[in-house]
Amino acid sequence: MIRPVRKAVFPVAGLGTRFLPATKANPKEMLPIVDKPLIQYAAEEAVEAGITELIFITGRNKRSIPDHFDKAYELEVELERGGKAAMLDAVRGILPANVHCIYIRQAEALGLGHAVLCAQPVIGDEPFAVLLADDLIDGGGRGCVRQMVDLYAEHACGVIAVERIPRQDTRKYGIVEIEPLSERLGRMTSIVEKPDPAQAPSNLAVVGRYILPGAIMAILANTGRGAGGEIQLTDAIATLLGREPVLAWEFQGRRYDCGSKLGYLEATVEYALKHPELAADFAAFLRERAGTAS
Repeated sequence: MIRPVRKAVFPVAGLGTRFLPATKANPKEMLPIVDKPLIQYAAEEAVEAGITELIFITGRNKRSIPDHFDKAYELEVELERGGKAAMLDAVRGILPANVHCIYIRQAEALGLGHAVLCAQPVIGDEPFAVLLADDLIDGGGRGCVRQMVDLYAEHACGVIAVERIPRQDTRKYGIVEIEPLSERLGRMTSIVEKPDPAQAPSNLAVVGRYILPGAIMAILANTGRGAGGEIQLTDAIATLLGREPVLAWEFQGRRYDCGSKLGYLEATVEYALKHPELAADFAAFLRERAGTAS
């Protein structure tokens, strides 16, 4: 029997240096896209996929993340007293009642692989998801993790989300080589971290969504430091490939690289244009602004 994916790991201990000074005291994962922080979009994507345990790997100056998902008694009382029912519902409904949050401190920033390994006491030998909140993915009604969980249930093996990038950008990503199985799905044959374009096996780049077997934890525990002097999740996945199949999935939807300022601004504009309260007025503003610029 295939064990369901019920746990998700959110590595949120990074410093967010590309957004300084905004991230000096505020985690990059708490930067808002319109009226919700990036980490909430990622959590909602996991919950949509049936995940009920959210494991946050945190670091210093990250208190606002557990505060965000915690109950805010004083705020709720004030909203209720003021008759602000819609705002009260929004605050109370950040996560469903059956979803639980677990926080684990990553004492040293030793890389993504080490961050995932920090979750081992909670994961055990179960399959689990990994979501990087920097990658905001609009699945168009069916979230990326939901797509991947469905593939895991069908194939009973790890699934990595990928997208095609310009070859000159391969040094920014983990890059995979595949044996195609269908239009969007392939079996991974190799994976390498941030190769030079001339040495890259393809232009299929790993993005911040993974479904991994619990067996990856033992591999990570024996993975040395790789690129950048860090414990790379990519290196552990490369070892996993020699033991069991791992699939690469060209997800359906659009990814916004909110770890970059341009990607963050693009996401803000696109999500504002879909926001039920703002869409019409914001679209009118953009049309007026475009006319002024021309």
